[in-house]
Amino acid sequence: MSAASLAPLPPGDHRLHGARPPVDLAARGWTETEHVASGVATSPGGREAAYAVRVLVRRPPAGQASGTLCAEWLNVSSGAEAAPDWTYLAEELLRSGHAWAGISAQYVGVMGGQASVAVGDGSGAGSPGLVGADPERYGGLAHPGDAWCHDVYEQVARAVAGLVGADLVLAVGESQSACLLSRHLVSVHGPRSPFGGYLVHSRAGALPPVEPSGVQHTMAEVLSQAPAPLPDDLVPTLVVQTETDVLGRMRSLPARQPDGPLLRTWEVAGTAHADKFQIDAFEDFLGCPTPVNRGQQVYVLRAGLRALERWAREGVVPPSAEFLQVSGGAGEEAYVVDTLGNTLGGVRTPAVDAAVQRLSGSAPAGASLICQLFGSTTPVPPELLAQRWPSRAEYVAAYEAATDAMVAADFALPEDRQALLSESVPELLTDP
Repeated sequence: MSAASLAPLPPGDHRLHGARPPVDLAARGWTETEHVASGVATSPGGREAAYAVRVLVRRPPAGQASGTLCAEWLNVSSGAEAAPDWTYLAEELLRSGHAWAGISAQYVGVMGGQASVAVGDGSGAGSPGLVGADPERYGGLAHPGDAWCHDVYEQVARAVAGLVGADLVLAVGESQSACLLSRHLVSVHGPRSPFGGYLVHSRAGALPPVEPSGVQHTMAEVLSQAPAPLPDDLVPTLVVQTETDVLGRMRSLPARQPDGPLLRTWEVAGTAHADKFQIDAFEDFLGCPTPVNRGQQVYVLRAGLRALERWAREGVVPPSAEFLQVSGGAGEEAYVVDTLGNTLGGVRTPAVDAAVQRLSGSAPAGASLICQLFGSTTPVPPELLAQRWPSRAEYVAAYEAATDAMVAADFALPEDRQALLSESVPELLTDP
């Protein structure tokens, strides 16, 4: 049961920036530190290799600390490291006092290599990694390859838990990182694991190979594998899936499984693999043919994190959710939709239960790969809107009722009620 050694890096550009404005951690009394985490990792096949990667740690003041650490497996699909779940979960982490660590678990984020998804031509772009992008700051880092990524992740999470005094560590990851967490659950997690729960966000149905064929995992290789379920009796595990993940590129449908004693799956209607909340003001930079998805998965994810933490600490099981409704045979599946074109079933939000737009996890035919992942938001024909909502007042009342139903079902938090209500768009309706 090894832990990495941590050596602080001086303040500087950690290069882990999202599209949304950064949270002013200092104003809330939080601290942010970056460290080199080093040690000797063992691959699933038993080979040992030295490593030195980085970890970014954000922690609350001692008096606000919950004792929980969320260890995010940083996403490398673009070739550069990103922390999509920090973006979605930051508000809940801050108000709950959970420390957060962004762990450079994969080779390409540290050493550089092939990107799986890129803006523009879609894939295949090269990346310099941290070492190539800033050799003065990160030249001492070394990642032996993704055959060792699972042990690197565990060792670094264990070390950060000691640093921040956490007695519960939750594994968190989105997209490619969720795929690796899925493999971790199936093949790596054991009695001495540091993780007391897993938030698996937007996994593919396929599991990555235990060790990649080359030095790095790629999404092409991941998606070429066979679909497989997750263990349902191992450790509290919450899987959150969008429409894109179930029938789109990630195609988790063949791996659908019923809830189990320690597994819950929430498929969220009207959501995409990535969305407007994630990309914020940089939407136009993507060059998508339609506005990107404006679904409300962020609120489901925040509720999911709180539910998972309570499950791991107190044994309180999160609610089960219906699956998204799908029709058609293998290879020809499609979502069952309502009269406005929004998908039925799944976790419901006011954006789909009191809809004035079509929110989809897919993009128009011919859209780039990045735009496919961001889904779409399209207008509803005026005559359909008029039939559905004779007046703005009826729409607003229905939207508020749907918000309260979402909170009552524990798929949104009471603290987020006002934020949800602020997203109603009565201006899209014309009163008679």
